[in-house]
Amino acid sequence: QVQLVESGGGLIQAGGSLRLTCVASGRTFSSYAMGWFRQAPGKEREFVAAIVWSGGSTYYADSVKGRFTMSRNNVKNTVYLQMNSLKPEDTAVYYCAADPRGTGTSWYKAYDYWGQGTQVTVSS
Repeated sequence: QVQLVESGGGLIQAGGSLRLTCVASGRTFSSYAMGWFRQAPGKEREFVAAIVWSGGSTYYADSVKGRFTMSRNNVKNTVYLQMNSLKPEDTAVYYCAADPRGTGTSWYKAYDYWGQGTQVTVSS
């Protein structure tokens, strides 16, 4: 079992930056791929970014490429999402998720474990 706890969300003006943090419990964290997803009101869950177990490869949605950076620290059982140049359309609840198969896919059903989410609101 893996438990995930996100933090770092908040209210910020367009153009600003936030860093989301996800802390995982469980001894197998370092073998999992990790992902960030988001869901805005009335919209479906959307892939944001993923990182493989080693941190050697990362994947991003086109909508955030060049603005968001995902990283991980396997010693601290933590993943991060650095979000720069935020836009109002980035407003959503952001979820951290763990993929035991380690694929780093954008398909949300591959992720077995999810955090409770953290709200990010970007004002114009």
